[in-house]
Amino acid sequence: MNQRELFFRHVAQTSAAPLALEIVKAEGSRLWDADGKEYIDLIAGISVCNVGHRHPRVIKAIRKQLDDYLHILVYGEMIESPQVQYAKLLTDHLPGSLDSVYFTNSGAEAVEGAMKLAKRVTGRTQVIAFNQSYHGSTQGALSIIGDEYWRRAFRPLLPDILHLEHNSLEAIEAITERTACVIAEPVQAERGVYTPSKAWMQALRKKCTETGALLVLDEIQTGFGRTGTLWAFEQFNITPDILLLGKALGGGMPLGAFIAGKDIMGHLTDNPVLGHITTFGGHPVCCAAGGAALKVLLKETLVQEVKKKEALFIKLLQHPAIKAVRSNGLMIAVEFDSYETNKKVIDRCIAEGVLTDWFLFAANCLRIVPPLTISPKEIKRACKVILGAINLRSLQ
Repeated sequence: MNQRELFFRHVAQTSAAPLALEIVKAEGSRLWDADGKEYIDLIAGISVCNVGHRHPRVIKAIRKQLDDYLHILVYGEMIESPQVQYAKLLTDHLPGSLDSVYFTNSGAEAVEGAMKLAKRVTGRTQVIAFNQSYHGSTQGALSIIGDEYWRRAFRPLLPDILHLEHNSLEAIEAITERTACVIAEPVQAERGVYTPSKAWMQALRKKCTETGALLVLDEIQTGFGRTGTLWAFEQFNITPDILLLGKALGGGMPLGAFIAGKDIMGHLTDNPVLGHITTFGGHPVCCAAGGAALKVLLKETLVQEVKKKEALFIKLLQHPAIKAVRSNGLMIAVEFDSYETNKKVIDRCIAEGVLTDWFLFAANCLRIVPPLTISPKEIKRACKVILGAINLRSLQ
């Protein structure tokens, strides 16, 4: 059997039609398949490879840590320098109230930990989440996912979950003294890039403070410069009680985290002891890679260039078949009239060497979330291919 046959035979499938490209090399904003075909990557591993594929400083940090040690013991028992240094680096670039980091293996696990922490801190059970928000697919995260299509096959899920409309006054009014936490995305990514108003986000923060509910912001997709600031919540002049990170956190390696104040996080320390535990969370190689990637963002001008690159995409993506282009930094949704149209465009783009995809709750929208390292030349090439694919689609 060849690799493709083995893939379909032995790797558990998540859909009936995976992309099934056999990628053998990745560098910067480019991918190469087994046949030597080159692709411009407009997905970045779904907002993972913000500093590009295989950034030299990330690779150097991984190699150094490989020479030191790999896994030692269950998370939290040993002083592991990569964890300590990365936690310090993260909290140095966050508000002072977010000074304690719990590293996990993934963003979904960070969601799970945050939900447990909120219940433990407040003694409450109600969790408020939003329609068309995505937070992962583990049991707890699935309970708060914002679409019944994904929830219904796995019920019963967690009780006392309230789903409300993002950016609505009714949602603010629903937060009460029995709410443990409100979990929100500062930008609804999988809905097709919808950004709430600054006034609404500030009202959400205010109501949580008044009622004692914890505000949990999910920056798993929006963090690490994706929206043009290091953290998207900075654009709203608010600070969450708990911050969720993942995807780009590991610089291409698997890593997640939930971050809170030391006084809040301390509730997981006792009664019961080991209130939250993970074997591989905060793996030293992953933390070394993630720390190196964050240093790249802090030292280079990638974050400062995001808005210019966003503007170039928007300028070039003009076509009568495009209904709308929604963006927040280098998180862009190109809306078409239907999934069928979008799928034809996506397939043609891939055939022409531009890798893109659709959004979970917006199948009629083409996803553009490239590495922040993407060059203006690559942007122009990618947009030319997208527009060409639209034109070819319209002739079919």
